[in-house]
Order: sequence, then C-alpha cells, then structure tokens
Amino acid sequence: MADNKLYQALGVSRTASDSEIRRSYRKLAKEYHPDKNPAAGDKFKEISFAYEVLTDPQKREIYDRYGMKGLQEGDNNFAGAEDLFGHFFGGGGPFGGLFGGFGGGFRNAQRRGPRRGENTIHKLKVSLEDLYNGKVSKLQLSKNTICTACGGEGGPAGALQPCRNCNGRGVKVTITQLGPGMVQQMQSRCPECDGEGEVINERDRCQVCMGRKVTPQTKLLEVHVDKGMKDEQRITFRGEGDQMPGVEPGDVIIVLQEKPHEAFQRSGSDLMMKQTITLTEALCGFSRVVKHLDGRNLLIKHPPGSVLVPGCVRGIEKEGMPFHKNPFEKGDLYVRIEVEFPDNYFASEGKLKELEAILGGRPAAPALPEDAEEVNMSDIEETPSMGGNRGQYYDEDDDHPHMGGQHVQCAHQ
Repeated sequence: MADNKLYQALGVSRTASDSEIRRSYRKLAKEYHPDKNPAAGDKFKEISFAYEVLTDPQKREIYDRYGMKGLQEGDNNFAGAEDLFGHFFGGGGPFGGLFGGFGGGFRNAQRRGPRRGENTIHKLKVSLEDLYNGKVSKLQLSKNTICTACGGEGGPAGALQPCRNCNGRGVKVTITQLGPGMVQQMQSRCPECDGEGEVINERDRCQVCMGRKVTPQTKLLEVHVDKGMKDEQRITFRGEGDQMPGVEPGDVIIVLQEKPHEAFQRSGSDLMMKQTITLTEALCGFSRVVKHLDGRNLLIKHPPGSVLVPGCVRGIEKEGMPFHKNPFEKGDLYVRIEVEFPDNYFASEGKLKELEAILGGRPAAPALPEDAEEVNMSDIEETPSMGGNRGQYYDEDDDHPHMGGQHVQCAHQ
C-alpha cells in the first residue's frame, strides 16, 4: 500500500501540485504556528517536515516510490525516528506509528524551519532633547506584502510550474573540468526562475502583482524613543520586513543617531557643558541661568571668595541624563569653567598698586646679574612648530575634562 502519511499531514492528495502543497502548508502554518498557537508545537513541526520532503523533487520521488523506509535508507538523517515520534505522540493515537522513520530529517526541519527574510535597517536622527524627554516618531515604511489578489501564487491555481532549467531546485550546478581527475563544482541561482524553482507563463500572471507574488505597500510605524536611550541604540519591529510566500518576514530595525547639541555633550548617563565667565566673576563669584533639556531654567551660582581657575570642573548632582527604563534616576551635570581674560587693563598706577595689594602682592624680584640684557615682549603669530605639545594638551583637556579627584565638586543647586 502506498505511503500517504506526509500528504495526509498537509491535507492534500497524492497528486497535489507544488503550488497546492505550498498553499496548504501556508494555511496550516498560520493556524499552528507556535507564536499564535503555543499548544500546537508538535503539529507545526509535523507539517513543516512534510512540507520539506514534498517540496523537494528528489525526496518526494523517493517517498512516492519507497515510502519513509526509502527516505531512511537514502538519508542517515532519518535514523532513530520511531523513538522521537513515539515521544511526540505517545506511541499511540492517530499519529502514534504513522510517522515512524521521520527521525533526524524531522530534526533537521525543526532546526532549519521556514526560510527567513532579511532585516531592514533604518537610521533615525534624534536630538539630545528627544533622548532626555522621550518622543514618539512616525516612520513611513515601504515594503512588499503578499498579493491579496492571487494569495501569493502569482497567478491562478496550477499556473505555477517547476522550472525546467533547474528542475525546481532554484539553483544551477555547474561542473568544470580543471584537469585530469580534477573537477570544480559551482552552485548559482537559477536565472530562469530567479531562484524560486517555479515559473509562470506571462498570460497566466496575476494582473495585480504581474506574477511577482507581492505588491508594494506603505505602512506607518510609531517609533517610541524612550527616555535615556543612547546613540546607536536599536528599536526592533518583529516581522515587519518584506513579505514573500513561504518566507518568514525579517525585522525592521531602527537605529538611533544622536545629533550634536550646541550646549550639552553626553557621556553615558552624565551631561557636560562649558560656561564662560569673566575674570571678575572668577574672582568675585557669579550666577547664571541655564536652560536645561526639558525646558527648566537652572540657576547656577558660585559664591564669592572662592577663586575659579580656568579649566576647573564643577558638578551638579542628579541633573544629567535619565537612566533608560528607570527615568526617575539621573546622572550628574558637569560644568567646565572657562575664564575670559581682558585684553588690556587700563588703570592708573595707584589703582594697579591697589589691585596688586588685594591680590596678595607680587613675589620679590630676583637679583639681576650684571650682564643681564633687557628685552621687550610683543604680540606675534603662533606657528605650528611653536608649542605643538601645548596645543595637544589643550585638545586632550577639552575632550576629556577632569571628572575625578579634587577638580570635581558636586553640589545641589
């Protein structure tokens, strides 16, 4: 008696065409996929294995002629199946014993599963304010969806035929003789069917998708940028990629790209900013209002009597970036002080003496050697060869502010 167990698993006749098998598999796969029907995992594996065998021309021919025993003898992967399916189906019932011999081939089908499409990656530019406050962005996505007019068949039932150029495999194998006893085998996508293994006559093609099985569609995605997200962080939309019959859609992946900010720089959960003050403010104290990323006005003050040196850093606790998924906790805000010196100071000699006394006076002049020659300093243009190390020091200092030791003082403002 002919072995019809695989055909029964897919609910098709022994004479079913490839398109009928694929159509039945897609219908059953939607019904029994573990994501939609977690209790039907074994049934999904069963139909997946049947689909794998019956859509492979060589395996289907062996199965039609010799049944599961023929597949088992021709492929070591099918060994040990009785124990496997005895475990799945309890050794009894309508399926216990029906699938003896599926074994390793079934395990291969389970491991491989449906072919998966490629992921689609989009880059989304966001401001530092967006990452601080959170934002919902709308992204218009163009993708391919299975044609509803033909159900992804490309034409009427039976119009699809196995490609004669590749015998329905989708690939062509070319063997080249390199020398005596030496051959080279190369595999490439079949140009006749574009690797699908099926072709359809032009007169039978679906008038909506023109035989391509898919149609373009525009979809609007809402991208939720959460508070505290970072540059290059990814937001994934599962299964929203291009659709193709018999292929599991890939994902749409949104990659965040932080735009430069004119006032703040981010370092992990901390924020840095520069504040330029005058020499008078550095010596006598100052107060400034700074607009934060959420629109609040922060009053930054430094009391008189404590001198601020150029390049020093002061910290303000809990005014940095919110933590991702814990937005009520925040990092710190660091303020790097830049002092703007006056170009010249015009005052009478008496005023200069008074200022000198306030600042603590000057150190005593050193003893002058008898041969000392007096020279005058004047403004000159600095060249790259003059103080390259100094320039490098300042560059490194700007990029990496001192945020530890005695240079950093955090205070509530």
